[in-house]
Amino acid sequence: MASVAALAPLHRQQNLHTVFVYGSLMADEVLHILLKRTPQSSDAVVNGYQRLSIKGRVYPAIIPVDSKKVSGKILSGIKDSEMNLLDAFENVEYKRIIVEVSLMDTLEKLLVYAYVWANEKDPDLYGDWDFEEWKRDHLEDYTEMVKEFMEEYEQHTAP
Repeated sequence: MASVAALAPLHRQQNLHTVFVYGSLMADEVLHILLKRTPQSSDAVVNGYQRLSIKGRVYPAIIPVDSKKVSGKILSGIKDSEMNLLDAFENVEYKRIIVEVSLMDTLEKLLVYAYVWANEKDPDLYGDWDFEEWKRDHLEDYTEMVKEFMEEYEQHTAP
């Protein structure tokens, strides 16, 4: 299998993107509903950020915090149309920025997109967010919500 670095020039040529995910988008079930496929992924870490829970929500946020790091994964080969969909899914509460991630298997560093909580001082951010706990407690209901989002999205973007 080719490394992510070897695919990078090919991706740029085809307008493909790489995205760091750290919350509900780490679940293949969610990706499959959104993208109609499960993209190639690799475990990764982003330094200088903290993953937090958000009051009243089941998904997390990340904000810059110097001494912290967030583990997640990178999704490779994301098309422009899929980036537009992810932008809509993440909504205005997140801003898409470029972050440096380290791949867990090779320690290779890459610049990729990530969705960071727009309001770093949001009083609703608190405590750590746990993926396994989220999967156990919320995945089933969350996938239903994502299906509803997709129905609405497809109605608004249909030709």
